[in-house]
Amino acid sequence: MKKILMTASALALGATAATAGGIERSSQSVGILFEKGNYVELNFGGFSPDVSGTVGGGAVNSGDMTGGFGTYSLGYKRALNDKIDIGFVLENAIGANVGYPLTTVYPLRGTTAEIENMSLTAMMRYKMPQNFSVIGGVRALRTSGEVSLPAVSVPGLGGYRMNSSTETDFGYLVGVAWEKPEIAARVALTYNSKITHDFTANENFSPVPTPFSTTVPESINLEFQTGIAQNTLVFGSVRWVHWKQFDITPLVYSGIDPDGPGPAGPLGSLVDYKANTTTYTLGLGRKFNDQWSGAVVLGYEGSSGQRTGQLGPTDGFRSIALAGTYQATENVKVTLGVRYVDIGDANTNLPVNGDFSGNSGWGAGVRVGISF
Repeated sequence: MKKILMTASALALGATAATAGGIERSSQSVGILFEKGNYVELNFGGFSPDVSGTVGGGAVNSGDMTGGFGTYSLGYKRALNDKIDIGFVLENAIGANVGYPLTTVYPLRGTTAEIENMSLTAMMRYKMPQNFSVIGGVRALRTSGEVSLPAVSVPGLGGYRMNSSTETDFGYLVGVAWEKPEIAARVALTYNSKITHDFTANENFSPVPTPFSTTVPESINLEFQTGIAQNTLVFGSVRWVHWKQFDITPLVYSGIDPDGPGPAGPLGSLVDYKANTTTYTLGLGRKFNDQWSGAVVLGYEGSSGQRTGQLGPTDGFRSIALAGTYQATENVKVTLGVRYVDIGDANTNLPVNGDFSGNSGWGAGVRVGISF
């Protein structure tokens, strides 16, 4: 039961990060460390949101300003001995893909923004007495970004544009877990440190490169599961992310540089968040026979009630995901999952007081896991 159900629940649970707070695309789970023996898995997924808003009491529509995107991850776990397990996960940890259509008269038409990222996490689990274990690891993030804002213009220079350098920086994770294998029970609590990138920006309003720093925020994960009846598993997670730490403020754009040729008056941050997020998931898994099992998971992230930036006009979500696992051979399992997301309504900051409501998205993913 445990071998099949845990896979179905993991895919449904992992998929919930696709629209979690901020620019998150990974739940930073440590679940791979609890696979039996040696194990490798490959995940592919896609998410297609539809996010649009209006100004002028609904008179002007923005059009869909979010592009669909794909995600991937590659995980490897090895049992070094009876006490020590190690794991490696390569994935998209964060990301953004924003593009306001040119075919509208919305004030931000033509605005684009993109964040590219790759994350590599190396972690270790050490088993202690009484079914406890401790977890530690190192995470590397490689990140870059670019933005184009035609609405912020200067005579002779056109609209504002910026692209950043690509930077790689490091953080850490620590955690503790407890298990009761007889009933498939497990609780894991993990802290992920913040990671700060010191970028060099090419801003078209400046004749020379400019510096700025951005912090990918710290987070806390609580992951849990337990058997509640024969062939039936309850699982879930609570994830808190300190999004108030995240801020993108290029020097010239912000108006900090008094000698720069940028627009008059300080524009402040290009992207920042006024509230932290807590994301909840709760699921139910069921084994149908020796080859098939399935899971359903609900996701929820409450609205902060704060106005949002123009590049991320969403506030919380509700979701439902379904996943099924097929045990193809004794060592190979394949899981498919789909997810629907009701994206939370948001009002954007002035001077473009947009009303974004009635938005949603669909996602799907596949995982292949091999034990050896």
